[in-house]
Amino acid sequence: MSAFFDPLVLLDAGLRGTLLALLLLLSAILARDRSQLLVVRAGIALCLGLAVQVLSATPWIEAMVSRLWQAPLVAISVANAILFWVFVQALFDDDYLLRPWQVLAWFAVAALSALNCAVIAGSDSIIAPLTMGVQRAIPLIFAILAALAAARNWRTDLVEQRRRLRAFIVIAGSIYTVLLLIARLSSPQGRLIGGTAMADVLVLLLIIAIVTFRMLKLGHLDLFPLPVATLQKQVMPSTNPVPVVATGAKLVEDKLVTALQKLMQGEHLYRSEDLTLASLANKMQIPEYRLRKLINQQLGYRNFNAYINAFRLDEARAALSDPAQRDLPVLSIALTSGFQSIGPFNRAFKAATGLTPTEYRKQNMADS
Repeated sequence: MSAFFDPLVLLDAGLRGTLLALLLLLSAILARDRSQLLVVRAGIALCLGLAVQVLSATPWIEAMVSRLWQAPLVAISVANAILFWVFVQALFDDDYLLRPWQVLAWFAVAALSALNCAVIAGSDSIIAPLTMGVQRAIPLIFAILAALAAARNWRTDLVEQRRRLRAFIVIAGSIYTVLLLIARLSSPQGRLIGGTAMADVLVLLLIIAIVTFRMLKLGHLDLFPLPVATLQKQVMPSTNPVPVVATGAKLVEDKLVTALQKLMQGEHLYRSEDLTLASLANKMQIPEYRLRKLINQQLGYRNFNAYINAFRLDEARAALSDPAQRDLPVLSIALTSGFQSIGPFNRAFKAATGLTPTEYRKQNMADS
């Protein structure tokens, strides 16, 4: 009984209590606005999953609670790797959709981990090396997948503060996952004991504290997208900004917006297949970060691809509504507008209008 009053045990309990409180606070921050968004729900689920992980990794629970009772806690802890991957994808891609197989993957990983904990671990079963190896590989695999997802979409993110927060979450989360895996592989029976357990909770506490602090400073508009109804109204960038009192900086920004609109609407630069944020910034002879700020803060876009697709979709809608082009194939319209293939065009068009290109053409031809 005196072990519970050991200073190190009390310190460990205090750190875990603080971490649990921060995780609950972070969940509340995420839920304070737009709780219907997938990224918010994934973030809350990840926070709650980490809370379970913090409890299940408590040394006295791992040492004294039977493996049968630990099984559900271990299942959730290991499956957090998939939640982290889903959260990163939803955080980096405002149009991300959760797929049924990803939900099934979470349940499969949870079931395997529970079975390993309750039955297979420490047994003489011939499948023990395989199932335990798979369980230990899962966090590393999904940490790599999360990092790849972040790298794939990071360059097109126009919200500067969100870019920095995302980078920290992915880098810190991936490093923590790898270090935790190494710690468990080097510990007896995969348990975190003594200094290792203390280091685990300290690192996770530091990561969550930084994320919570940064999210408290971030406005919800910087972190999460606008409601769908608002986004659908934002099909084309505004060419008639509301007049404001001009300052030197404002005049410079207005000139840049005018130059950008000329490139897009006058020269139809959006039709270029290899158009990137870097190439557009180079053409305008301004730094890439400044172009991101211009499109985000002056035109209201959070993603470069969404900004470019707005012009492409506007041209496609005009062509599909033109009686003179009624016999022109939809594929030709998509390619002329700047899309490289019919699949991305169809998905983007339906997301913006609620109709397929063919349905849109039929409806507009009937109206005319």
